[in-house]
Amino acid sequence: MLILGQKSRGFVHDFRNVLGVISAAVRLAERNASDPSALGGFLTGAQEGVERGFRMTARLLNFASGHDCDVRAQNVNDALGRLQSLLQYAAGSDIRIVMQLGSELPDIDLELSQFNAAIMNLVVNSRDATPDGGIIKISTALIFQSLSLDHEPQRYIRVRVRDNGTGMDTDVSGRIFDPFFTTKAGAGTGLGVPQVDAFMKQVGVSIRVDTALGVGTTFDLFFPAPAAARDADHSILASR
Repeated sequence: MLILGQKSRGFVHDFRNVLGVISAAVRLAERNASDPSALGGFLTGAQEGVERGFRMTARLLNFASGHDCDVRAQNVNDALGRLQSLLQYAAGSDIRIVMQLGSELPDIDLELSQFNAAIMNLVVNSRDATPDGGIIKISTALIFQSLSLDHEPQRYIRVRVRDNGTGMDTDVSGRIFDPFFTTKAGAGTGLGVPQVDAFMKQVGVSIRVDTALGVGTTFDLFFPAPAAARDADHSILASR
């Protein structure tokens, strides 16, 4: 029952994000009702949000019946491309979503709905940290490195979400993975980043964060890449 309760809270949190996307698309449609081309795009965005909501409820039902994960070979770039319009709605009109996707990334085994929810949570977190507007950059790269001193280097697909928002001090950044911790009193749930962390631990690694007040925040997600993938360019590592 404890696990069911934890999962249910997570689903509710993610569903709220989807409802926020639908609401934003509908508001934009109302404002642009006299422009048929723009109106069609916003209504399409709202419909995409509705369809994602249906898939999320199906996922909750699957979990309740003992079938939680649908892991399949996925291309991260393709997944992000399909998600981009919804991420832009979630970010709002004052923030621009910019994607810089690496080339020739291998497919990886991924539970797509959990991946989508993780990226959405990070974008919403970045949005809230960028109240005056700005840029949220999402990038991907195939890299070769060790994530800790006691592990051999290996191939990873790195998904990076970076904002130019307010950033966090050490007190806040030290608690962002704590469930229910939030700096948005009365508005935040404190579940977004902890859910991303839990998802990453399921695939065998954890999330990394780099942040400073007045500079912004960068979240890095590392997904193990198959050994058959081509060698990553080591110059990527030297510059980061």
